[in-house]
Amino acid sequence: MDRVDRVQIAVKSAAEAAASFENLFSAEIVREDKSSYLGAKKTVLAFGESEVELCEPDGTGLTADFIAARGGGLMTAGLCCNEPERLKAHIEALGFECIQEGDQFYMAPEDHFGIRFVISKTWPRRRVGLASFLYEVTNTLVTDWRFAAAHFAGLFQLEARNFTRIGSPRFGYDGTLTLFNKPNRLDRIELSQVTRDDVPMGRWVKKHGDSLYMCYCETHDIAALTERFREAGVRWTPRSGDPADEPDGLWTDPRDMHGLLMGVSRDTAGWDWSGHPDAVDPPPRDLHQH
Repeated sequence: MDRVDRVQIAVKSAAEAAASFENLFSAEIVREDKSSYLGAKKTVLAFGESEVELCEPDGTGLTADFIAARGGGLMTAGLCCNEPERLKAHIEALGFECIQEGDQFYMAPEDHFGIRFVISKTWPRRRVGLASFLYEVTNTLVTDWRFAAAHFAGLFQLEARNFTRIGSPRFGYDGTLTLFNKPNRLDRIELSQVTRDDVPMGRWVKKHGDSLYMCYCETHDIAALTERFREAGVRWTPRSGDPADEPDGLWTDPRDMHGLLMGVSRDTAGWDWSGHPDAVDPPPRDLHQH
């Protein structure tokens, strides 16, 4: 497995969602497509070196059902590798179903701790906009995170020795980061078993069980991005607690991002909680020069 290369978001209006990503991140529409499997019309955005697929219901089907149940939001985690055909054969040999559609294949959430996956072939892309790349999808769990870690290690042929143990009393979870290519890249599935039910993650899991919760991206210009959010009047939460001078990152508010909860960290800052704090570059002296 190479990286987290896309997310699929269920939206009521792809045009409205695309406008939000264009305005806030300078993302660009690169193509439009359809998915019979998802029952969706897809608007695909270049988002840094990654892609965001906005899925608008095209009649009945998975996307319409997802919106009916949750109102929209993060529906699918997208990973990529150099040899998807070989990976598919491996997964099917383990007894799991893969649904081929075009040059991608899907894996059902019922088999993988509540995450629907779409697997694509790795392609180099030019960086577009203020995002640099996606690097994380978060699997919130009732199930013991160790079972999920063993499952994904075998499924995606990952080296468990590269995983990084995590935990947070503040956010109420315990788990691990299944780093695909440590220490070269941040890409991973975060496995977070909830330990508190009085915080947002705990309330989410109480309602949805094992599930796909959020994603993370990196930005090369946190100052410009926070300014975009302020100018647009879009709600967001700073990592430091000080929205006037945030050096390291933010979390989007799903109410203003079409149901999407997404973390954003400045370049290299993600290594601080990923096992290599020595790889973190200091923030720019003046965050507002960009």
